[in-house]
Amino acid sequence: MRIVIAGGHGKIALRLERRLSGRGDSVAGLVRNPAHAEDLLAVGAEPLVRDLEKSSVAEVAELLTGADAVVFAAGAGPGSGAARKETVDRDAAVLLADAAEEAGVRRYLMISSMGADARAADGADPVFGAYLRAKGAADDALRARDGLAWTILRPGRLTDGPGSGRVRLARSTGRGEVDREDVAAVLESLLDEPGTAGLTLELVSGDTPVAEAVAEAAARERD
Repeated sequence: MRIVIAGGHGKIALRLERRLSGRGDSVAGLVRNPAHAEDLLAVGAEPLVRDLEKSSVAEVAELLTGADAVVFAAGAGPGSGAARKETVDRDAAVLLADAAEEAGVRRYLMISSMGADARAADGADPVFGAYLRAKGAADDALRARDGLAWTILRPGRLTDGPGSGRVRLARSTGRGEVDREDVAAVLESLLDEPGTAGLTLELVSGDTPVAEAVAEAAARERD
């Protein structure tokens, strides 16, 4: 299987790339900074240098040709302002979806955020409010598409431990935290489970092994 991961130098993306390449998949990471290429090569991923904020649908579609799935793991990141939440967290996600459809890639995994909502209020932190609105709008745009087999994953507060391999995955989990390694493990399992297409799932740490949690999420949808 060939998987292209947008935002390929992110903490979750690098973990996912290592997992996928380790099991023999062909993995490529879209990055805008060529200096990150060595980090991708180190985890077994092919670096594709392309700035999604400055690219056309056709340019990105060309890089996706032949892929079996795409994962949107890009983000404006901490320290960025509200404007880049829109151009990266919202617009780049939509661009990737457009490019996937043009390239004939049906499977699309979106890393969203718990609390993402296109109508979210600013609250105490206007930039974070802009982030939640941008992620919510991107999720809404993805859910409106019939041409993609999409799954939206909304992790809780992210941590950087070794991962437990046990999670809680459901349409609604309640607030909580989850390790980035476990997020990567869930994404890997989602790629193998087409029955999760069309689902928006929240993710926190829990007691259920990852593969079992993903299988249960797909089974609940079939029921």
